[in-house]
Parts: sequence; C-alpha cells; structure tokens
Amino acid sequence: METAEATHQLSWEERFVSSVIQRCQKDKGLAARLRRADNPATEYQSWEMLASFGVDLEKDYQRLPFVTVAASIAKAKVDRNGGLTLGRAIASSYEKGQDSSQAKVRLRRLLACDELSELCRNLRSLFSLISSKVAQPLDYIRLLKQLRRFPFNTQQVKAQWAQEFYGQPVQPQSKEEGA
Repeated sequence: METAEATHQLSWEERFVSSVIQRCQKDKGLAARLRRADNPATEYQSWEMLASFGVDLEKDYQRLPFVTVAASIAKAKVDRNGGLTLGRAIASSYEKGQDSSQAKVRLRRLLACDELSELCRNLRSLFSLISSKVAQPLDYIRLLKQLRRFPFNTQQVKAQWAQEFYGQPVQPQSKEEGA
C-alpha cells in the first residue's frame, strides 16, 4: 500500500528548485555560472540547466522566471527551500517591518512593474538585500510559481505580494523556522 507522500508527484517548480539547490552544493562551477545568470549578457550560462528541465529558452515569459530563481538560489547559497514569502521577506529586511518607509518603497517598486523583464531586474537587488538581512531562506518554489503566473495574472500576483507584506506583523525570523 502506497503512502500519500510516495504517490505525490513533485511539480515542475519543486523539481527545479530542489535540483538547483542540490547541484549548486555539489558543483561550484555550476553555482558560479548560475550566479551570473541574472545578467542578460551572461544569462546564457544557465541555459544548459534550464533546457534540461524543458524550459523553452526562446520564450522570455518561460525562461526569465527560472533564470531569476536559479541565480537567486546560487547567490544566497541556500541548503533548502525556505518558507519565507517575498512580501514577508521585504518587510523582514527592515527593523520596522511593514511600517518601514524603505520597505514600502521596495514593495511599491515591485508592484509598479508591468513587464516580467522589468520585474526580474528589480528583483535582483531585492534578493541581495533579503539574503543579507534575513536568516530564513525564501520559499523559492512559491516565488517561481508566482513569477511564472505574472505575465498572465499580473494583478493576482501583485495582490499576493502586498498581502504577504501587509498581512501579519513581522516576527523575528530564526534559521530554524520554515524548515
């Protein structure tokens, strides 16, 4: 008799995030190539991995979410997928949380994006801030799903980020939370 866990099929996003984390830990050369993938001039260095997952490299709306998440994982040097949502991570990056004017500016900058390429450019600097200020890793699976939906359900994704940001008071995060 099979358990529910044994029969659960991992989503495309779950397989991709898990594979990037594992491969970055084992292959430092790949990790270095993925770290450079968020630059349009060197993004091609990630294409071998993306293509191996069936990502259509010719379609920006399909390629950019995977490139953005892979580069973020490689730069953050995470050992697991976290439980921290993007909106919560922005608030957690500032001492005053969602009451911080700087945090609100960062959120508004994301919410003003209408194009996926513009959004991914804005996320680069935001990921650096988050990884330097917040101990808990992002929920990269959720983020990848949101980025993949962004071109088709822009307002829904933006609403999710705003809800994550404003929804609950930010509690101090520890490395053990969200494991």
